[in-house]
Amino acid sequence: MHANLGQELTIDDMARTAMFSKFHFTRVFRDVTGTSPGRFLSALRLQEAKRLLLDTDFSVADISSQVGYSSVGTFSSRFKSCVGVSPSMFRALGGFVPEIDEEAPPPSQGSSRRTTLRGRVQFPEDRSPGYCFVGLFPSPVPQGRPVRCTVLDGPGPFELADIPDGTWYVLVHSVPYGREHLPAGTDDGDLVSVGRYGPVTAHADTLLMPADISLRAPDPQDPPVLTALLDMRTAALEAVAG
Repeated sequence: MHANLGQELTIDDMARTAMFSKFHFTRVFRDVTGTSPGRFLSALRLQEAKRLLLDTDFSVADISSQVGYSSVGTFSSRFKSCVGVSPSMFRALGGFVPEIDEEAPPPSQGSSRRTTLRGRVQFPEDRSPGYCFVGLFPSPVPQGRPVRCTVLDGPGPFELADIPDGTWYVLVHSVPYGREHLPAGTDDGDLVSVGRYGPVTAHADTLLMPADISLRAPDPQDPPVLTALLDMRTAALEAVAG
């Protein structure tokens, strides 16, 4: 996938390369990555599109073609759905957004109370700490608007309140202090730290176990972060000034 983002790749093609049947390949791939081959490939293509938008002067049409889309309209619609802003706006904003809109919770059924998920983000000794984006998503792919999210100044406790009923994943993304200018999904993988917790099933009036998340370096099986994250450069400058 990484080597052929612009090519038309089918599940049959991938399964033959892996020397598995299509059904066995799909099952194993989902077990390893948490998502289907098709969704993973789509995420890689949009990740590359994010990089091209920031690092080159190629037009949106050229970029959509380079990452395997035959229709600019389909590419732009998919990009906005997964990243949160259009390709042109992503480029204009430098890869960040001024705020992240959470998904509106569905109407409450029965009890009006919702549950809260608490936990702690930890860094091992070999990872450099920094600001941490903690988001609650419906799948292991950090794309689109999170159901709930928060930004931590560094490792430590977090709380995601008013969680609607459903099955969710807690996804964490961090870059070291002083590297806040690196937009998620376009940055140096050696610097990024990631973590995942879930699936966790939430029901009203139930108590969720604490989510302790130890961050690590990403590996090729991790779906990329597609959601455009908050611009933390202002916060970093304020912290230095303070």
